[in-house]
Amino acid sequence: MLVPMSLIGGTTDYTDKDFDSLRARLINLVRSAFPAWTDFNVANFGNIMMELFAHVGDVVLYYQDNQSRESRITTAQLRQSLLGLAKLVGYTPGGASAATAEVVVTLGAPPIGNVTFAAGDLCRTLEITDPVVFQVLGDVTIVALTDPPTAVLQVEHSLTAQETFTSTGLPNQEFTLSDTPYLDASASISAADGAYSQVDDFLSSTSTDRHYTVTVDENDRATVTFGNGINGAIPQGTITVDYKSGGGDDGNVEAGSIRKLDSSYTDHLGNPQVVTVTNPSAASGGSNRDTIEEIREDAPESLRVLNRTVAREDYEINALRVAGVSRALMLTSNERASIDENAGMLHIIPDGGGLPTQTLKDAVETMVTVTYPNTITFVLSVADPEYLTVDVQATVYLVEGAVAATVDAAIRSNLADWFALDDDDGSSNENVDFGFNSTDSDGDPDPVVAWSDVFNVVRDTTGVRKVGDGLGDFILNGERSDVSLEVQEFPTLGTVTLLNGDTGGTLA
Repeated sequence: MLVPMSLIGGTTDYTDKDFDSLRARLINLVRSAFPAWTDFNVANFGNIMMELFAHVGDVVLYYQDNQSRESRITTAQLRQSLLGLAKLVGYTPGGASAATAEVVVTLGAPPIGNVTFAAGDLCRTLEITDPVVFQVLGDVTIVALTDPPTAVLQVEHSLTAQETFTSTGLPNQEFTLSDTPYLDASASISAADGAYSQVDDFLSSTSTDRHYTVTVDENDRATVTFGNGINGAIPQGTITVDYKSGGGDDGNVEAGSIRKLDSSYTDHLGNPQVVTVTNPSAASGGSNRDTIEEIREDAPESLRVLNRTVAREDYEINALRVAGVSRALMLTSNERASIDENAGMLHIIPDGGGLPTQTLKDAVETMVTVTYPNTITFVLSVADPEYLTVDVQATVYLVEGAVAATVDAAIRSNLADWFALDDDDGSSNENVDFGFNSTDSDGDPDPVVAWSDVFNVVRDTTGVRKVGDGLGDFILNGERSDVSLEVQEFPTLGTVTLLNGDTGGTLA
């Protein structure tokens, strides 16, 4: 029997969809439709059925709410969902990038014969349980009798793998690669009918184009897909896939960390060699895959740029497509008078801050001029960021019982978090930005680091009773005022000096 709508209360809250709320609503409905039903004890069979319906409703509505949440890029929580939603708008989240370094190998004595270090040879840090492994990128030979017997090798935080598959001759063949995390654009594929090249999709591929696409899932595992014979050729015979795995910011090891070679070496005459290895400079360029928050932030931005780089903002958006780039600012003569007409300067900040490597700058230039072509006559320079260091000095008074050293560490940690490039979830920290993008609470241009904002960070730290109110009790860069930023400057935390207002000495 259908229940008349008039029996359903007009004030029903349809956001209450858990078991207890559904059961309560069913009881109210039963009382309205069947006044004689007054026994709501659990043992009653009618109540058993009612609670069963409430349970089923709870489960079904839970999954319905989750499906609704995962269908929107602003609310999705699962990486798998966000990858699918990003694909719908043509955006591919960045995977991990591999750190690179130069290592110096030294032989125990000038060799009698040539000693070759081959591409693919491995070296690593000295940790026993989880060393960071690098591979040599190209063959280097120390010629016989060279003195001193040293050579410089280019190494990368990655491993090379090769897998073979047999073509079935069917359309749309897919093959999943074993090693993870897959390094973007590292695959090299050939089959019996020749070499294949990677494309974003098969829309422009003809039946003779030897193309493939690569899709990376939420577990950083890559799947290679070939064409259907109409859009993209069908590979023939044995398919050989060479690719790399690895990457991540753990590859950015300190100078002197790479100390061990996995291989033993002889010269070409068979004489064994004693070899030592080290990296004089820190490895750089390693970054983790895009986080969920970065995907949520960057995917909608990608819709503003289709297949070219034209507007000022296009340069910034496309630069952020490069793995390892955290922030980007494009300036022209409209924003900075010192820049020539029909020219621009693209400042980029790498993940983790600091200065970008030349490799990263080259990758950005390729992205904004080749992958997404810019105007032919436009002159572009990819530049380092210009940081403005903000020194903080504060006189603080502690709450009773607070440990000065603990409060000192907490203040420094909170200031570091406030000035951090990114939040913990990987999204951009909105507290800091280039001067050109800095705004006040109303959204109006305001290229400053606000004195009051930094003051609040210190004052609100646990254990701080108050911050001194004298002229020199809280200053930024020696002044009790905001710190002004030029359009190209990005603020970063400098020296932190903390004084104890109760004792007159340093806090810790």
